[in-house]
Amino acid sequence: MTGRTIAGVVVLVLLGGAAAGYYWFKERGEAAARAAEATDMPASEAPAPAEPATVPVPPIGASGTKPESADKSAPAIDPGLALRQGEVLEYTANVSSLNNVANLKLQVGERKDFLGQSAWHLQAFAHTENPLRMVFALDDQFDSYSDAANMTSLQYEMHLDERGQKVTSVQRMTTTGNDPAPRNAAETRVLPGTRDPLGLMEFLRHVDWSKVTEVRSPVYDGHKLYDVRARLTGQGESVTVPVGSYKASKIEIHVFDNGQEMKDAQFTIFIANNVARTPVMLEAVLPFATAKVELTKVR
Repeated sequence: MTGRTIAGVVVLVLLGGAAAGYYWFKERGEAAARAAEATDMPASEAPAPAEPATVPVPPIGASGTKPESADKSAPAIDPGLALRQGEVLEYTANVSSLNNVANLKLQVGERKDFLGQSAWHLQAFAHTENPLRMVFALDDQFDSYSDAANMTSLQYEMHLDERGQKVTSVQRMTTTGNDPAPRNAAETRVLPGTRDPLGLMEFLRHVDWSKVTEVRSPVYDGHKLYDVRARLTGQGESVTVPVGSYKASKIEIHVFDNGQEMKDAQFTIFIANNVARTPVMLEAVLPFATAKVELTKVR
């Protein structure tokens, strides 16, 4: 496996269920763009992507939701779980036989008024470690302002610093197209209920997996809108990570583009059966490598 391939796997799995989609989907999108250029197809003739299907989701904390068997459109949300301001989760990334090639930090910032709505400021930080850093220096930061009621995205920011090349993207979400973005942001039209990768992570922690087996959500990764389905495939799984051992729910993440499932990568997240529903491990199985992100510290 080449250094470049290893680096690609690292940045893919670094953000796991939180933002791995950015790197994976970015590469797929660039490949599709290259293919379109090769055919010299004018942009006006290129087929427009179909919008993914979406399922309405009740607000976090809503009561009276029905079990999955009764109503698949209404996943059961645990009203007793709330985000904890100042929570910091730190992870290490391992790729195949290489350990600690990168680190990830997920952080819950303050709850504040954002665009007249109560929102959480969520952050993720990703950095490669030596010796990989000597050939692929990566220092990325992701910021999400997600509605406190249901974790839908209000604004998603990517502050990327990869191999010394810095790119910043600030995207203000709108479902109507009637919400102009400020000068430093782009207006991004999405489906109602759309989450960004960080909001999706926190949403999955709020789902009461003892009552449902699958939830769906449109997810915008910073480039494209997808239909993401999270499916419970195991309860009480034994998971051991550097910070300790846990019993966890095993959740498989399935991604659909234009109604077709993307099967060239598999993502799995293990959410601890503790009070905080801590994401303790994330896995990515790819055609050329297996990567894991494991919890190392909780603050």
